Amino acid sequence: MADTFSSSSENVIQRVVEVTVGESNPVEKLEELYQIKDICGFITEHQFEKVALQFPDELLVDAVAVALEIERNSNAKPFILGDTSYGSCCVDEVAAEHVGADCIVHYGSACLSPSKRLPLMYVFERQPVDLEKCTSAFRELYPDTHSHIIILYDVNYVHAIDDLMALLSPEYPHLVVSELVVEGEQCYSHGRIKRLHDDTCLSEGDNNQLIYQFGRQFSLTSGLSITDYSMFYVGQEGATLTNFMMTWNRCSFCSFDPIKITGRTESVSINRALMKRYYAIERAKDANVVGILVGTLGVSDYLKIIQQLKEAIHGAGKKSYLFAMGKLNVPKLANFLEIDIFVLIACPENSLLDSSEFYKPVVTPFEMEVACNRKREWSEEYVTDFRHLLPGGQSHVPLADQQEEGGETDMSLITGALRSQNLMSSEPEVSSFGSSVVLRNQMLTVANTNSAASFLAERSWRGLEQNLGATPVVKAVEGRRGIAIAYEEEG
Repeated sequence: MADTFSSSSENVIQRVVEVTVGESNPVEKLEELYQIKDICGFITEHQFEKVALQFPDELLVDAVAVALEIERNSNAKPFILGDTSYGSCCVDEVAAEHVGADCIVHYGSACLSPSKRLPLMYVFERQPVDLEKCTSAFRELYPDTHSHIIILYDVNYVHAIDDLMALLSPEYPHLVVSELVVEGEQCYSHGRIKRLHDDTCLSEGDNNQLIYQFGRQFSLTSGLSITDYSMFYVGQEGATLTNFMMTWNRCSFCSFDPIKITGRTESVSINRALMKRYYAIERAKDANVVGILVGTLGVSDYLKIIQQLKEAIHGAGKKSYLFAMGKLNVPKLANFLEIDIFVLIACPENSLLDSSEFYKPVVTPFEMEVACNRKREWSEEYVTDFRHLLPGGQSHVPLADQQEEGGETDMSLITGALRSQNLMSSEPEVSSFGSSVVLRNQMLTVANTNSAASFLAERSWRGLEQNLGATPVVKAVEGRRGIAIAYEEEG
C-alpha cells in the first residue's frame, strides 16, 4: 500500500535511471582536442612524477584514454579527478593534494581564479565557431562602425579570437579584444593566455586605462570609461555571461552563441536582477544567525574573506557558523533550520547562486557586507569577486566603528519592524556558568547570545547522543533488513 506522503519503497528500488553518456572521441583526435603533446612537454620539462587530470563531467568520457596517452608519452603517473569538490570551473587543489600530485592539468571551462598551491596548466576545449556567421551577426548588431566595443568570450573559444579580430578590426577601428590573463608564477597554458605581473596596472606607451577582471584584461582609450563601451560576448548563455553583465551592469551586451549560431541583444533586465539581489540583502539585515558556506578551497585568499565576514557579522550583532559541505543542494542546507541566511564564498561564476529553490536565501560576500557594514552602501557597483573586498582590493571598505554607530536602528523593508545594527557591541565575556541571557543594551531588553543552542533545545529530536557509561555493553546482534522507510519486520 502506497503511503500518502511518500513514494512506494518498491518503486524506488526498481526505478530505472536514464543516463545520457556522450560518445568518446577516437584516439587520433585526442591530440588536437586535449593538447597531449604540449602537456607531456610541460610534464617532462618540470620533471613531474604525479599529475592530476581534472575533467568536467562532459569530458569524463575521454578521461581514461587521455590519461593512458599521457602515461605512454611521459614518465609521469596520471590521476583522474572525476568528481570535483566544488564547481568544475575551479581548480580542485584539495583533491590533487590527496594523491600527492606534483601539478594539475585542468581541462574545459575555467573561471581563471588564482590558485597558488600547485603548478597548474589550463587546457581549454577547442569548440568550433562559424566565423562567417559570427562576423555577420556582429555587423547586424553594431551597424555603426565607429562604436566602441569590447569583445569578451568563453575560454573555450580563445583559439578563434585572432581570426575574428582579423575580419572585424579593419571595419571597426575602435574595437577592443580582451586577453586571458592568469595570476601566479606557477600557472601555465597554451595559446594566448598570459600571466599577470605587478606592472600590468600601467599600459605601455600611452595613458590608456588597463582593466583586469575575471581573468580578462583589456585596455580602454584615454578619456573613456567602461560605461562608454558596448560588450560583445562569444559563448553560450550561462554563469560567465551573467557574471559579466552583473559586474558591468551599465554597459549594453550582445552575444553570439556558436552552438545555436545566432546573435542577439541581451534583453535580460539587469535592474530586475539587481533588485532581487537587494531583496536578499534586506533578508540578510533581518537575519540573526548566518551560515558561512565555504564553496572553494582553491581560490586564493578565501581564508581572509572568511575572517573578514566573521568580523562584519559579529559587529552587526549576528551569530555566524562555518560550513564546509562541497557542492550545495536544497536537502543539505535544509538540515540547518536555525540558520536564517547563508553567505557563499566561491569563485565569481559560482557566487551568483539562484537560491529560489532553497528554504533560506544564499547571498554573496558583497551582499553580506552591504547588510552588515554601514560604511558600504548599495550603489551601481556590484562585486562578485570577493578578493576585491579585502584590504588592498579595488572595492575594499573598512568596517564601521561600533562606537561611531552608537547602536543605531533602522526599519526592515520586509517585516516593517525596527532592528538594531549593533547588538553585540555590549556583549559581555562568556560566563563560566554558560548563561545565554545578557544584560540589556540601549535598544534591547534581553538578548539570547546563543541562538543555535536555544533552537536545538526546542527540538524534539536532537540527534544521536553518546550516553557514555549509561548504555550496557552487549554482543553484536542481527540488525534490521530493508530500507528506513519500511523495514521488513514492520510489515
